[in-house]
Amino acid sequence: MPQGSSHRVALVVDEQSNPFEVGCACEIFGGPLRPEIGFPLYDLRVVAPRRSTPMRDALFSIGAAGRLEELDRAGTIIVPNRPYVETPTRPALLAALRRAHQRGARLVGLCTGAFTLAEAGLLDGRRATVHWTLAEEFQERFPAVRLEPDVLFVDDGELLTSAGSAAALDLGLHIVRRDHGAEIAGHVSRRLVFAAYRDGGQRQFIERPVPAATDQSLAPVLAWAQQRLDEPITVTDLARRGGMSTGSLHRRFRTELGTTPLAWLTAERVALACRLIEQGTPGLETVAHRSGLGTGANMRALFKRHMGVSPADYRRRFAVPGADARAGVRAG
Repeated sequence: MPQGSSHRVALVVDEQSNPFEVGCACEIFGGPLRPEIGFPLYDLRVVAPRRSTPMRDALFSIGAAGRLEELDRAGTIIVPNRPYVETPTRPALLAALRRAHQRGARLVGLCTGAFTLAEAGLLDGRRATVHWTLAEEFQERFPAVRLEPDVLFVDDGELLTSAGSAAALDLGLHIVRRDHGAEIAGHVSRRLVFAAYRDGGQRQFIERPVPAATDQSLAPVLAWAQQRLDEPITVTDLARRGGMSTGSLHRRFRTELGTTPLAWLTAERVALACRLIEQGTPGLETVAHRSGLGTGANMRALFKRHMGVSPADYRRRFAVPGADARAGVRAG
């Protein structure tokens, strides 16, 4: 997406919509112009079937800025959570979503918004996810959908779905990264004080006993590794730095981050490779070496797996014209 272009995003709210997911979408796609970015990322419109819409359990009502007809002019449509998935979606909304899909708009289902997209028949044969507590019900109602029940979000091209509430932030930042690159996504995540890169393949936090309180945190270990991504850091190195066994390190990563140490390290290195490419660092082998991804061939495979495009395609989309590659960046 070219910088400065106006990409209209329509956020649908309806009776009983969850205000958390609505707020997440507003913060990511409707934020004010920031000096560190220099141009508006999106043109966000809130739309609803009625002028006044009662939110979750009628805690409050909001007045929407537009009606469902605006969906016909949006490039991205966000369908937020609704708590009562057994209640059928309005036929007018389902018809609007089908029209949008036919003309190539991007459709985003936050949490149980996946139920709405599935009711419209748009997820048949496609990959999707939903909150883990609703996975069994979703699969029973929509057996034609290729459900991935234990991931944070699924990007299936023009159809994207996320799991529980916090995963709405992960998916939103993923969309910003896909549209505008890792550097701008980093600006947005820092404004939100939220992790800039949690890969969609990370597991949801499945219900488990609450661990005993501890003063320890993985934060020092993560910060240490982020400053040395270009070095051959291993899981054993991380465990040694944290003063624990590799088994304990794996358990801590699962509890605190919902992923494995190796998966986290790889995701951080891919994110660094994105920043290096955006800043104009020349040559696949150079980027691979400086990001800790090893050889160009290894980087190409990992980059494609995580970002969905090749490093060359990513460079064509996001590299800053005239960037001074000689300036470079530190790993981290």
